[in-house]
Amino acid sequence: MGAEQAGPVRWVTGFLDTPAAHAPVAERFWLAVTGTTLSTRRGDGTFATLVPASGDPVLRVQVVGDAPARGHLDLHVESLPEAASTLVALGASVLRRDDDLIVSRSPGGIVFCLVPWRGERTGPVAPVWPDGQASLADQVCLDLPAAVYEAECVFWRAATGWHHDPIPACAEFERLIAPEPLPARLLLQRLDAGPAGVHLDLACDDVDAEVARHEALGATVVRRIPDSWTTLRDPAGRFYCVTARPPRR
Repeated sequence: MGAEQAGPVRWVTGFLDTPAAHAPVAERFWLAVTGTTLSTRRGDGTFATLVPASGDPVLRVQVVGDAPARGHLDLHVESLPEAASTLVALGASVLRRDDDLIVSRSPGGIVFCLVPWRGERTGPVAPVWPDGQASLADQVCLDLPAAVYEAECVFWRAATGWHHDPIPACAEFERLIAPEPLPARLLLQRLDAGPAGVHLDLACDDVDAEVARHEALGATVVRRIPDSWTTLRDPAGRFYCVTARPPRR
């Protein structure tokens, strides 16, 4: 399985998928959290991009018809047919094909999209907030049940062609890091329970200050891991994490 690679994946976008009833408040929240502006809406108002002050976008929003609020991953590639063919050989399945989009599912159940690479090269710079901390949404975490974790690690290494960066002190995590200057990272997390899914992680240099800012904007703290990360729930009920990693200033 590891002999073939679909890569290189040239860019990654994290999607925030929100049911229509919660979309306005969720979009206002994420615009404030990230310091971005909303692009012109596309697809009959369904899609929009969170546009950073500098650099290429890494986040988009989508209004969906079914609950719960959740996330998904877009892989930007140079050739949709070639990437799809290789990913299928690696064990993925194709759910839908459009002119500029292929919806797929990994062997372990992560739904993702293949989209054309449009020349994105440089990620956003982390905004610095009034209390002095900087933060940046720079990581998409793939939440994987224990039964499929090892196989999914093999799949995503081959699917991206990115540098494999294991975390020896935390066997339940594995990182995939894109080549410079791409800012995107994938984190694979082994779950004790629950279905496969996707959530966003923000890097910041003061977790407590950043979490307090998010709470003031409407987030709810779910779990605190001192000196590591805090799990929160946004106003639409979607989980995400603020992590103690230096953001790109």
